[in-house]
Formats: sequence, structure tokens, C-alpha cells
Amino acid sequence: MRTNESGKRLLILLLSFLGILILTGMYAYTWLFIYHRRIIWNIKLYFWGHLLMVFIYFILLFFFASTYGGLRIGYLKPMDVFFSQVFSLLCVNVITYLQFSIIEVKLVQANGLIWMTAAQIAFAGLWTAGCNRVYRRVFPPRDLLLIHGKRPIEDILQKFASRPDKYRITQCLPVDRGIEEMEKAILETNKAVVLWDIPTADRNELLKFCYSRSIRVYMMPKIPDVLIKGSDQLHLFDTPIMLTREYSLRIEQRIAKRGIDLICSFLLLLLSSPVWLITAVAIKLYDGGPILYRQIRCTQGGREFGILKFRSMRVDAEKDGVARLASKNDSRITPIGKFIRAVRIDELPQLINILKGDMSFIGPRPERPEIIAQYMEDMPEFALRMKVKAGLAGYAQVYGKYNTTPYDKLKLDLSYIETYSLWLDIKLMLLTLKILFKPESTEGIGENQTTARKE
Repeated sequence: MRTNESGKRLLILLLSFLGILILTGMYAYTWLFIYHRRIIWNIKLYFWGHLLMVFIYFILLFFFASTYGGLRIGYLKPMDVFFSQVFSLLCVNVITYLQFSIIEVKLVQANGLIWMTAAQIAFAGLWTAGCNRVYRRVFPPRDLLLIHGKRPIEDILQKFASRPDKYRITQCLPVDRGIEEMEKAILETNKAVVLWDIPTADRNELLKFCYSRSIRVYMMPKIPDVLIKGSDQLHLFDTPIMLTREYSLRIEQRIAKRGIDLICSFLLLLLSSPVWLITAVAIKLYDGGPILYRQIRCTQGGREFGILKFRSMRVDAEKDGVARLASKNDSRITPIGKFIRAVRIDELPQLINILKGDMSFIGPRPERPEIIAQYMEDMPEFALRMKVKAGLAGYAQVYGKYNTTPYDKLKLDLSYIETYSLWLDIKLMLLTLKILFKPESTEGIGENQTTARKE
């Protein structure tokens, strides 16, 4: 069975590689027969020069497609794969246009690249649909046995149901029936197992049982599991030891992170200045109220600071003095506010917070002191996310949504803290560009959604 699984995955990898090659082939045609012959006529390249141009494009496309998930056939929804492909192509083709312009020492005509991009997007749509059909044929939905504790399971059932092409939960069993009965059910059904919020001792027993019999397990991590992800593995003679450090980022990491924050925030302030002007005028003309909105938030160590945003709500949005998160179709949000929130323009003034050192580009989103206190009543571990400086965007924003539950956001933020690297920051910056175009990432909380508890 393991050999069969490997063969199937090899097929998917080959399809992904073939897709990148065909897209690169479209670029090669555009370069050789349009730009090299008609525009960049004064540059004489031989075979290896042309090959280098094509190879650079291939590497860029592979990098962006890998980063944004354009090659994750079957793992992501088909539309997500297609959107990632389109976003990757746009990024690479903009870079290519700048590359051509630098070679020509002037802005070249973009007609050829525009037609090429349109053809590539059309192919990407067909390629995604075709690959998804192949994936679903060789990888039918996997039957799952859900073993759960006392916590309600409706939420996790709904999340698995959102991917009927990949998962199918066919049986749910409460763990309080006993380990022996759980092990018997696992062997009888011969299904993959989902361990959902069960006591640690029971989880460890079932995990070892499944592992010893080569049974696939999907496990929802607890906070200690996330903390261990970033631990160092040591050896005390012949005894392995897992070391979790008392501090989050090393001194050299903090210096590099601060340097990136200063350079990028200054450059973005210059580049986005026209957007600042247009947004400020629109907000002022709409209701005559203040342009900026200042709110107290908490950063590293719980230190309070005033976060800056373009005002997206009515002036009297919180006239009762009660702090609350935005909800779906919130009547407090102005028409101008709906637009700037959708495209994240309202967050631009936080570049000033980054320059001042209150925030970083990447890190856990800062929360209001009142909401933190509310969360910590039922979830004291929420304070752990303030071990690093608050961020303009973070792990929870890239891999979650605005209305992701606080407990899940906490686990995502701790994953970032415990596995931090400079490359992770760069990757999250690139992924943040993608989520700007995904409306569900700014969706408010639902009417019945709990915000300050683990559910």
C-alpha cells in the first residue's frame, strides 16, 4: 500500500512539474519571437544566453508557485490552487517586464507579456481542473474515524465537510468508552483516525497504537505540542532531551528583524503615499470625521501602545465604551470603511507604528487590553503570544481568518514564535500579499461565534 501511495504522489509531482514547464515554454516563445527579435534588438545572445533567460523565469515561477500553493494539487481547494497560480504568474510576469525594461534601458511595450499572461492564465485554469480530476481519481476521499472528548464536535465536522473531495468522516466515537474499545474500532474499520481534543494520556496511547500498525492519524495539537515544535534536540550521553528556551528570538534574529522592519516600512511609506492621500480625502469628505483612528493595543510583554488605522467605522461606533470585535455586516462600518477594510488599506498607518518600534511587519496581531483580559479568563495561555513584538500581519492572518477562534489563533501564533526564522518572516510577507485579495480573511465574527473562549 505504501508503494502504491508513493506512486500516486509521484504522478502528482510530475503533473505539477509538467505544468510549470508548459508555462515556462509560453514565456520562452514570447521571449524568443517577440521581445528578443522585435524590441531588444541590440542585445546579441547565443544559445546559453537564451537558456539562462528561460531558466531564470522557470526558477522564479517555481519559487512563487511553491510559496503561494500553486503546486499543492489536492491539498488545497481547486479554486485556491488556480488563484495561487494566477497570483504567481502575475508576480513573475511583472518581474519579467522590469527585467526586459532594464535590459532595454527603457520601458518596453507590454502587449506581448499581456497576451502571454492571458494565455498562461487560461492554461492554468485548464491545468488545475485536469489535475484535480486526476487527483480525485487516484486519491478518492479518505474515510475517517473521529475519536473525540467532551468538547462539541460540530465545528471540526463542518471543517472536514468543507473538503468532501479529500475527507469523509464516516464514524464518530467518544473516547470515554475506553481505550480498548477505541483500539478495537480502529482495527475493525481500518480507517484513518482523527484524534480530536481527547485527554493527553488517551491520545498518547492511541497514537502509539496507530503508529505501530501504520494507521494514518490526524491529531489536533494542544498548546504544549506547539511549544515543543520549536525545541532543540540535545543528547545527555545516550538520552535524548528536548530543550524549550525561556526566550523567543535570539539577539541576531532580533537585529535582522528590526533592520527589515525599518527598511521595508520606510520604502512602503514612500510608495503608498498617493494611496494615503486619496484615502484621507475620501474619509474626510464622507462624514467630516477624523481621518485616523487611534486605539490602545498590547505588544511584547503586554506593553500598551496606540495603534494607528484609517477610520473605517462611524465616529460613534463605540459610544457606549464597550470594546467588541467587528461582526459580519457590521452596521458601524461606513461604505468607505468597507472598501478600505476589504483591501487592507485601513492598516497602512501602522507603518508608522513599525518605524517607532511598537510593532513589527510579522508577528501576532495586537489585541486590546480589555479583550486580552476577557480571553485570559478562560485561556491563560493567551499571554504567551506576547513573547514577541506585535505584527502588521502574522501566522494566524495568513493561515487563519479574521473570525478564526482565539484558541486556534493562539496555536497559530505560537507556531510562528516557536519555529521562527528570517526565511519564515520573508515567506509570510509574500503570503500576506496573497491574502489581501481573499475577502474571507477580513470576514467578521458570526453572531453565534464565541470570541473569548476555546470553542
